[in-house]
Amino acid sequence: MKVLVTGSAGFIGNHVALRLLTAGHDVIGIDNLNPYYDVGLKRARVARLTAQENYTDQKIDLTNQAALDKVFEAQKPDRIVHLAAQAGVRHSLNAPRDYIDANISGFLNILEACRNHGTEHLVYASTSSVYGANTAMPFSEHHGTNHPKSLYAATKKANELMAHSYSHLFDIPVTGLRFFTVYGPWGRPDMALFKFTQAILKGEPIDLYNNGNMKRDFTYIDDIVEGVVRALGKAPDIDPAWNSDQPDPATSGLARYRVYNIGNNQSIELMKYVEVLEKCLGKEAQKNFMAMQPGDVDASWASTEDLAQDLGYSPTTTIEDGIQKFVDWYLEYFEIKP
Repeated sequence: MKVLVTGSAGFIGNHVALRLLTAGHDVIGIDNLNPYYDVGLKRARVARLTAQENYTDQKIDLTNQAALDKVFEAQKPDRIVHLAAQAGVRHSLNAPRDYIDANISGFLNILEACRNHGTEHLVYASTSSVYGANTAMPFSEHHGTNHPKSLYAATKKANELMAHSYSHLFDIPVTGLRFFTVYGPWGRPDMALFKFTQAILKGEPIDLYNNGNMKRDFTYIDDIVEGVVRALGKAPDIDPAWNSDQPDPATSGLARYRVYNIGNNQSIELMKYVEVLEKCLGKEAQKNFMAMQPGDVDASWASTEDLAQDLGYSPTTTIEDGIQKFVDWYLEYFEIKP
């Protein structure tokens, strides 16, 4: 296949693009290298891709519809993996327009490009944050998601709705993937594992919100990538069992539409996560206990039954293995002697 991957300099996008390249597919990567976090890290990720012969790099902003259309016209991708977004819950409190521009306008332009260029299948990133105020766990794709607690979550919920409408109107197969707290090598510096590792090695305190009483369904990057690739290979159909009197939010009787969770199917205490990191680093963390931050949720926990049933896969990487792999990468990347 020829696959267009947006966000190819990002954490998940870079891993997905590399996986597709090593499988022999042609990949067109799009990223604007925005400075939300270290651009040097993003460039290092891109270098992993440009070393492959079957990779084409495009530095454009998805809010530029004309530039995006030129890429579609010239490259004629068969399938799209849309992972570019303005991420981060806390940043959305201070820079809301970044989320509207990247996550709403940018996604609209992707949908328009798919509409105009005959895309076989669009796979796009959603987030566990869409579950918002829901406390019925594990979170299921068949639960409602109408109470987001952050603008970031609201934009991702909007993406799911936009995808459904375009699928219905223009017969575009669309699959949304709700990622649960992704971590691993080449991760984002604004995420907890990266920040905690950096602080512990410097002898600085780590901030633990809600006094450390948080739980997350931590999901290793390789498990996320496996789910994305499997989803890409299976375009959804209209659900013949869908009932408009009791509409299932995970499927549709109007559109070739599907939403899946990709999580580790367990909720792990943040303090356990920190404990494993301390063991991997061989150093104890100084802990700064803080109040809950606006927009955060106490816990997340993914049901992965649908993922296993439809795509034959369920993430399995333990936090012990995953955190050790991250630490090994971090020490090598930053040239730190253990």
